[in-house]
Amino acid sequence: MNGVIVQSQGGITLVGGGPVSPALFRLAIQYAPRIVAADGGADRCLALGAEPEAVVGDMDSVSRTAHQRLGAARFHPIAEQDSTDFDKILRSVRAPFTIGVGFLGARVDHTLAVFNVLARRTECCVLLGAQDVVFQAPADQRICLQMRAGDRFSLFPMMPVTGRSEGLEWPIDGLNLSPGGQTSTSNRVTSGKVSIHANGPGLLVILPRNRLEQALTGLGIAV
Repeated sequence: MNGVIVQSQGGITLVGGGPVSPALFRLAIQYAPRIVAADGGADRCLALGAEPEAVVGDMDSVSRTAHQRLGAARFHPIAEQDSTDFDKILRSVRAPFTIGVGFLGARVDHTLAVFNVLARRTECCVLLGAQDVVFQAPADQRICLQMRAGDRFSLFPMMPVTGRSEGLEWPIDGLNLSPGGQTSTSNRVTSGKVSIHANGPGLLVILPRNRLEQALTGLGIAV
């Protein structure tokens, strides 16, 4: 395990090598202005006109151009292959929260690996994609989100978990959720407020992209 490389009292935007539009990037850094890249995410940052303050990963994807432009001091290679670059970057930063872009919308196996890490770690990380906002519901804690009736509100268990909900068309109370069994995708909001209480780790919340601020607020982040 590596130590902390970047510390912040505010949010940090984590940039992966997947698709990131300029609008999506601007949205992320609006809430989390410091930037750290995961491996090939360094090239993604440069293409977006930004320079990460650190680059973390096994460095099998980052270009020579990025190395030359950013300089050796910003690169923090972690050679082991037992974890993904997303795992490496999450454990290398310490901040109240992170927003991850460039981790959704590319290869399906990469996305599944990202979800696997997100469900196993306790850091407050919100993934932002072209259509979705994804985060893990805190274990054994009730969270409330201000939504709109009719909003999509999907819940996907990455491990067996139970919980309670209010404000959803199909409540999860009494359900044994699991990745190979019952899930709660394509659920819908019935009122202006939704509350979720997961009785353990591993429950991913998936909202429309335009509900990023509601997700951050629901997780106790001042925006």
